[in-house]
Amino acid sequence: MYIKKILWAVALIGLVIFGVIAYYIYSTMFSPNTNFENETAYIYVPTNANYSEVRSQLEPLLKDIGAFDALAKQKKYVTNIKAGRFAISKGMNNNDIINSIRSKNLPVKIAFNNQHSIKDLAGRISMQIEADSLTLNKAMTDELFLTNNGFSKATALGMYLPNSYEFFWNTSAETFRDRMLVEYNRFWTDARKAKAKQLNLTPNEVITLASIVHEESKQADEQPRVAGVYLNRLRIGMPLQADPTLKFAAYQLPQYQNTIIRRVLNIHKDINSPYNTYQNSGLPPGPIAMPDLSAIKAVLDPESHSYLYFAADAKRIGYHKFAKTLGQHNNNAREYHRYLSSQGINK
Repeated sequence: MYIKKILWAVALIGLVIFGVIAYYIYSTMFSPNTNFENETAYIYVPTNANYSEVRSQLEPLLKDIGAFDALAKQKKYVTNIKAGRFAISKGMNNNDIINSIRSKNLPVKIAFNNQHSIKDLAGRISMQIEADSLTLNKAMTDELFLTNNGFSKATALGMYLPNSYEFFWNTSAETFRDRMLVEYNRFWTDARKAKAKQLNLTPNEVITLASIVHEESKQADEQPRVAGVYLNRLRIGMPLQADPTLKFAAYQLPQYQNTIIRRVLNIHKDINSPYNTYQNSGLPPGPIAMPDLSAIKAVLDPESHSYLYFAADAKRIGYHKFAKTLGQHNNNAREYHRYLSSQGINK
């Protein structure tokens, strides 16, 4: 009888211990363990990160980091870290958190436009994915890649079409670059290539001209008319005489670094540069900025007219007055120059 009582006591103690252990395991795995007010928090796990790097991001988000550590070790997450962007929902338990950060890499939506160089673009992209700006710049200016795909350092920026795209946050510089090539080739359909050919332009030249159109006018409804002017000039062998190309050439010089040219002067027309379209006929070597898609489409579908000149419209800022003769143009230009002077804009 006494032995039976001992056995029952041992069994009861065992059940209690088992229950405590089971409760601890259950609590560790399935009790809510978040410590933030928003509905969702995100962590960004770098490539080749170790558990301590992940833990440092998780610690402020969790009520009990020790309980998470225990389950992470049990589920072997500590030795099987995955890079990427991961979401943790409010009220998640440790088990769900581990499952999320182990297998649910979420894409990020990146966007870019109005970049004036590959360096600028690399900096913009580096703020949205893991790859840093130096690595991106190196990948995007790789000479072998450019040559193999019909680009040069002068035309490289034209491969990147402004838009929004989905990438995984841990995308490498090369993967980003290669995806942008795919998007570029997708944009250049046979129909668009045929339009470029009818204009006696290559896709690279279309984007170079579009960059000038875009810098001249940000108005999508006016860009086809501006494009028509430049195409008329190219057709008759007239220099483009595009003021934005003079600004671009000037900004390459030390004396114009960290300055803003608001008024193009005769001194700028004397700059010795292949981008000086007053001194050189035809198109410059490459784009002077990243054109909007509207400007590219304006070049491919220009307005048909006989205008050869245009000047900014002082009464309709952002738009231009167009002229067929030099005399008309000079009158329009003088009117705008008077407006600039009245505003104290002298350089």
